[in-house]
Amino acid sequence: MEKKTLPDGPNARQRSYLIGRLRKAVKWASLFQELCSIKGDSRTSLEAEAYAAYMKGSLLFEKDQNWDVALKCFKSARAVYEELGKYGDLENQVLCRERVEEVEPSIRYCLHKIGESNLQTSELVSIGEIEGPALDLFKAKLEAAMAEARSQQAASMTEFHWLGNRFPISNAKTRVSILKAQELEKDIHGSAADSLPAEKKLVLYDKIFAAYHEARSCIRNDLVTAANSENVKDELSGLDKAIGAILGQRTIERNQLLVKIAKSKLNKVRDDKNEKVTKPEELVRLYDLLLQNTADLSDLVSSGRDRKIEEVALAEECELKSMVFRAERCFYLAKSYSSAGKRTEAYALYSRARSLADAALMKLQSANAADQVMIKELRTLYNESRSNSCAEHARGIMEEEKAPENLSKKISNISLNGTDKKMEKLLMEKLDTYESAVGEANMKVVPRIETFPPAFQPVARNPIVLDLAYNLIEFPSLDSRMKKDKKGFISRFWG
Repeated sequence: MEKKTLPDGPNARQRSYLIGRLRKAVKWASLFQELCSIKGDSRTSLEAEAYAAYMKGSLLFEKDQNWDVALKCFKSARAVYEELGKYGDLENQVLCRERVEEVEPSIRYCLHKIGESNLQTSELVSIGEIEGPALDLFKAKLEAAMAEARSQQAASMTEFHWLGNRFPISNAKTRVSILKAQELEKDIHGSAADSLPAEKKLVLYDKIFAAYHEARSCIRNDLVTAANSENVKDELSGLDKAIGAILGQRTIERNQLLVKIAKSKLNKVRDDKNEKVTKPEELVRLYDLLLQNTADLSDLVSSGRDRKIEEVALAEECELKSMVFRAERCFYLAKSYSSAGKRTEAYALYSRARSLADAALMKLQSANAADQVMIKELRTLYNESRSNSCAEHARGIMEEEKAPENLSKKISNISLNGTDKKMEKLLMEKLDTYESAVGEANMKVVPRIETFPPAFQPVARNPIVLDLAYNLIEFPSLDSRMKKDKKGFISRFWG
C-alpha cells in the first residue's frame, strides 16, 4: 500500500518488491486459513478463508495474470462476507458490508478484463471514485485502462467540430486530451448531472480545464514547429480559438455554479460556528468575474473576419448574459449598501437593477429560443428589486423623520461627569469584594476594570489679572534717580 501511494507510482524495482510482499501475504494467509480450520470455530474459519481468497485475488490482480482465477477468488470472498453480514451484532454486519462494497469494484474490473461484462472502458472511472482501501491497489490500473481506451478512440477522431467549423487534428496527444475533456463533460451535462453534488461538479470542472489546457499547449507547440504552410497554421489557430471558446463557456458555467452555492448560503442561518455565511459583496465579486468572462468570450468569438451564423448567435447570447449578470450585480451591490445603512445609495441601486432586469427581460422574450429558466429568474429579480426599493424608500423616510428627535434626545442626555448611563460598579470601586470583573470565558462581555476614556472632572481655574487702569495712571518721574554722563572740555563746544 505504501508503494502504491507514491506520487509517480512504483517503478520496476518497487513493483517487484510490492509483488513479493503480496506473495508472502498470500502464503501467510493460506497458513492462517489452515490453522483456523483446525483450531477455530466455523465463523473464524470462514473469515480466514475469505481473507485468504481476497489476498490471492489481489496478487493475481496486481500481476495482470489469470483474471478468471482472480475473479473466482473475489467472488468467493464476497459470498462469505455476504453470509457473515447476516448474523452477529450490528458492528460486525456493518464491517462485513463494507468489505463487500470494497470487493465489488474488483469483481467488475475482472469481468471487464475477461470480456464477460457490458461495462464500457470509459465507465470504469466511476469505480475509481469509490473510496476504500481495496481500491488503492488498482487505481493506477484504472487510469491506464482509461488512457488505453482514449488512445483507441483518438485513432478514429480526425476532426473537431465547433459552431459549424471543422478543424483537423493530427496530433495524437491533442486528440486524447480533447476526448478526456468530452468524457468529463458528459458527466456534467448528462442525465445524472442533477444528482451530482456541487462539490463534485467543481472537481469535474477542474479536470475539464486541465484537459483542455493540455490540448491547447499541444496545439501551440505544433504552431511553433509548423512549417511555412499558411493552411496548417490557419487550421491550428482556428482549433486553438475553438478550444479557448469552449474553455470560456465552461468557466462561465463554473462561476454560475459558484453563484448558486453562494446564493444558497446568503440568507442561511448559521448553526455551526465553522460554517461560512455568504455576504453580498462576495456575490458582487462573482458577478464581476462573470461579466469579464462573457466579455472575453464575446471578443474571442467576434475576432474572426468571416463569421458564421452560429458564431453570431453565440456573441448575441454572450451579450444577453452580460445584461443579466449586470442586473444581478447591481441588485447585490444594493444589498451591500443596505446592510451598511446607506438608504439613498441602496434605493438608487435597487431602482437601477429593476430597470436593467426589465430591459434584459424584454430582450430575452423577443428572442427566438427563449430560456424559460432565465426568464423566471429575471422576473423574480425584477419583483425583488421593486419590493426592496420600496422598503429602502420607507426606511429612509422613517430615519429622516426620527433624526431630529433622536438628536435632541442624545444632546439632552449629554453629561460632563460621564454619569449619563447607568452602569455597574467597576473593579477599582469594589476592591474589597471578591467578584470577577472580566466575566465568563464563553461570554462576550466588556471587562469592567476602569472607565476609558476617563470622565470629565472639575478643575480649579487660574486667577486672571485685568489691568484696565494702566493707561490712566500718572507715574512719578524717575529722572532724578538716573545716572548723569560727565562731559569733557572739547565736548562742550560741540554740544
